Amino acid sequence: MNKATSGWMNGFLGVLIFSGSLPATRLAVADFDPLFLTVCRAAIAGVLAGALLLTFQQQRPAKSDIIPLLVVAFGVVIGFPLLTALALQYVTSAHAIVFIGLLPLATAIFGVLRGGERPRPVFWIFSAAGSLLVAGFALIQGGGSSPLGDAYMLASIVVCGLGYAEGARLSRRLGNWQVISWALVLSLPVMLPFSFYFTPDSWSGIGVPALLSLAYVSLFSMLIGFVFWYRGLALGGIAAVGQLQLLQPFFGLLLASVILHEKVGWALVAVNVAVIGCVAAARRFAK
Repeated sequence: MNKATSGWMNGFLGVLIFSGSLPATRLAVADFDPLFLTVCRAAIAGVLAGALLLTFQQQRPAKSDIIPLLVVAFGVVIGFPLLTALALQYVTSAHAIVFIGLLPLATAIFGVLRGGERPRPVFWIFSAAGSLLVAGFALIQGGGSSPLGDAYMLASIVVCGLGYAEGARLSRRLGNWQVISWALVLSLPVMLPFSFYFTPDSWSGIGVPALLSLAYVSLFSMLIGFVFWYRGLALGGIAAVGQLQLLQPFFGLLLASVILHEKVGWALVAVNVAVIGCVAAARRFAK
């Protein structure tokens, strides 16, 4: 298997895992405070990541890697989980999932700024077209739309794209699972104390769905998914493999419909089909 194919396969597995993140977060914030959910999921994943690093006796990152690792932690350990948890207090997960359509463009932009990639000009045309479809749909849709919720989602996309690109750049040198593990460990001194501070006064009102969702976002969304995702980006290219994120809305919408019984209208599906068409065209010109 060549490097590019391996990159796409790993990236696809990462997208499958991440697809459950927003529906799971939606279930979790029904019983948990968004701040607690953010710090707790990072603390749980950080403890597991630290155990992995000790078990396999991984060498500590160089001093020059600390700032980039903190950028990864800011983007994907703190920023994206917190902002999406806040957004899902105001919008449905089905509505929030549409914004994931902006992630490939954000990731590609930061891939150019931080990873040194140079996609062809036509790539940007199709990527921008897909992003405009997503943004336009979010603006004209009623019902599940909320200006504050949409603002939170847009901010989450920016910080997540930065974290993805920075992590992929580091993965080429440090290794895919090592990058997210070190980012989690670096955030642990802050996340662990805050997880105790924001712990609910009583757990009697916390339902099983919320607890299972907390487990999912802590183990899969925060750690395992990044093992595949960063490997995919590092092997196949940040801009190219990043386009796989446009499959995430489809999988996420399916989960939102089945698990949360959220209404998924034809307009929402049509937008995602059109956006994925743009991504398929953009992929051809990614390099």
